[in-house]
Amino acid sequence: MGAVRAVLIDIDGVLTVSWQPLPGAVEALREIRAAGLGVALVTNTTSRTRASIARVLAEAGFPVSAEDILTAPAVTAAYLAEHCPGARCVLLNSGDIAEDLPGVTVVGADESAPAPDPEDPDPDPDPGPGPDPDDAPDVVVVGGAGPEFGYAALNRTFGYLQRGARLVAMHRNLYWRTEQGLQLDTGAFLAGLEKAARVEAEITGKPSAAFFEAALAHVGAGAGDAVMVGDDIESDVLAAQRAGVTGVLVRTGKYLPETHRAASGTPDHVIDSFADLPALLAGLSGSVQQ
Repeated sequence: MGAVRAVLIDIDGVLTVSWQPLPGAVEALREIRAAGLGVALVTNTTSRTRASIARVLAEAGFPVSAEDILTAPAVTAAYLAEHCPGARCVLLNSGDIAEDLPGVTVVGADESAPAPDPEDPDPDPDPGPGPDPDDAPDVVVVGGAGPEFGYAALNRTFGYLQRGARLVAMHRNLYWRTEQGLQLDTGAFLAGLEKAARVEAEITGKPSAAFFEAALAHVGAGAGDAVMVGDDIESDVLAAQRAGVTGVLVRTGKYLPETHRAASGTPDHVIDSFADLPALLAGLSGSVQQ
């Protein structure tokens, strides 16, 4: 690659865990900023808005603003505007991200058809006509997992998909790391919905190529002039490499040796933490001076 002009950085597991800075991450990002490199924080986080993320990071000392952050919800809004204009969307997500979904018509989930009780030995064979199909949403938009991903919500989603709704998912991450350890994420539920409803989700966040294209446009750099730093070898690193971006895997966050060994490809570079990135960039192109 040529001289590095831009750095795309995942947040959770790379810069922070449970929104607490990882050792050396603040100083490393300041060093990268001082070198004049373009920076975009690219995240599949769906529980916070861009402004909220920027505020938390800035309070922790990171030199960032909301303009530096590209989230899966923001990219999803653009995707829906292009591919599903005017669609009525039901959102299944943990957290309030309405601010980052401009122009998206979000309707409330239909509560008129309660999910069947799996403990009922003799369910009603004639539950009635159910909700009016004309009132069903056009699109089900799935964000990040949390308490909202209970049986009733997932079963309603299954019903919408059976009645023809499109399935758009902001990502398919299986888990992420918090201070309590690894926690289940959307991908663990999405696979079941896809198989049960016999549909395939349209993915808008990482690892979609469109997400990386949007990130590169955001920083005004070509794929060959950028690096992507992440803790998810498949969605962050190898997906970026397929888009022509140099991939850097960090051994923090959700990184596990077994997923590294079983991955579908080989990262361009592997470092112990984000704190080691300035030295790597110096070796790649001399862009960052120690």
